[in-house]
Amino acid sequence: MRKLTLAVLAAGAALVAPALAADLPFYPPIVEVPDVDYGYTGSFYLRGSAGLNLMWAPNVYHPTATPTTYNIDGFGYGYSYGVGAGFETGTGLRFDVTADILRNEGMRATVDDGAAGPLVDGVHKLALRSSVFLANAYYDVGFGDGYGAAGGAFGYVGGGLGVAFNDHTVTDPLGATVQAQNTSLAAAGMVGLGYDFGQIVADVGYRGLYINRIENTTAAYPYSVDNNWVHEVRGTVRYRFN
Repeated sequence: MRKLTLAVLAAGAALVAPALAADLPFYPPIVEVPDVDYGYTGSFYLRGSAGLNLMWAPNVYHPTATPTTYNIDGFGYGYSYGVGAGFETGTGLRFDVTADILRNEGMRATVDDGAAGPLVDGVHKLALRSSVFLANAYYDVGFGDGYGAAGGAFGYVGGGLGVAFNDHTVTDPLGATVQAQNTSLAAAGMVGLGYDFGQIVADVGYRGLYINRIENTTAAYPYSVDNNWVHEVRGTVRYRFN
């Protein structure tokens, strides 16, 4: 009887052991984590821009006239276009250098320094041709996942610093003109909206361009116009190289 019992127990153990062994996690499963797609990172790009502008300054200074300062009482209108090259980090930051040609005409001041004054009384108008070179930095904020460089709609803010080479002409009420050139500090602030198509990125935005001084020191009747602001609405297209 005892031998029969031992035989039954041994047979039962032989049947149960393989089933238990199959359930034990001797070989844990391997989980594969996909790589994170950060979009276009570390990309160089070329850009082209074009826009319309409106220009204004507080006043014009005529040192030989009395009074010497006259308020600007009319905006100038014009356009600009330019190219640039830059680099975007893929973290929202990007940097570029730009070269723009700016045209503006019609900014005006009404001069009245009396009958004995050296200037012709009436409306004097300024025509400006500037070559503007800026180094710029921007921060892109995506409206979905990523930083604008990952695709889709985005907004941006930016700023720039550089120089403007100004070629300007003043026309007096009798049609006489005086032309001069000068070099000035330039700076800019930008804000806008865009869409990232991948290799192509397009945006429309505002640029406030500051030109510190437009002046003529060699004319018989010298003048200077400080704190010039050019308000621009510009469209830009960027092409990425990966």
